[in-house]
Amino acid sequence: MADGVFNIAKGGVAEKIRGGATNLTVVLLSVAEVDASLSDYADMAALLVASNTEATFTNYARKTGITGIIAVDNTNERVDCSCADQTWLTAGGAINNTLVKAIVCYSQGAGDANLIPLTYHDFTPTTDASDLTVKFAAAGFYRAS
Repeated sequence: MADGVFNIAKGGVAEKIRGGATNLTVVLLSVAEVDASLSDYADMAALLVASNTEATFTNYARKTGITGIIAVDNTNERVDCSCADQTWLTAGGAINNTLVKAIVCYSQGAGDANLIPLTYHDFTPTTDASDLTVKFAAAGFYRAS
């Protein structure tokens, strides 16, 4: 398991978040298929109908309305896409999950069919009523070069 880009998003992540709109969502999974299968889904509805399970721990809700940031690096001939780290306060307690993936999605409208998965990241904590933070790499969650 590793980090990766969904096939639907390859080459398009920076275009999706251009302009600084608050259109990113972070979804946590407690069960996920192998990366080669996971990367084939074109929307969150299809991903969740398959053998993938969204988190259900106490105080879990998708993080929505996140602003993406694009950094053009002319020296290294690449573009990095980032967003703020995301925290769930008092994650778990009454209901706990062992997590496996964090997914960054682009929201193009209401409903899971309009939530386009961009990248997936290994994220393997077990909730226990402590605060839980997804920390994206210093360079961001996506790099195009």
